[in-house]
Amino acid sequence: MTTHPEREAEQARLALEKKRERYVWYYLGYFLFGIHIVAFVMIYAVRHAK
Repeated sequence: MTTHPEREAEQARLALEKKRERYVWYYLGYFLFGIHIVAFVMIYAVRHAK
């Protein structure tokens, strides 16, 4: 059986882990979105090159 401070520490650790995981997903989403923007600009540049 866990004591009360241990349970609070575990809850805090889980909350921090969940927050960090959300930041990782945000970073991944922005990164993939940025890659697509760069790819579209490069495709446009290649197609319109003289």
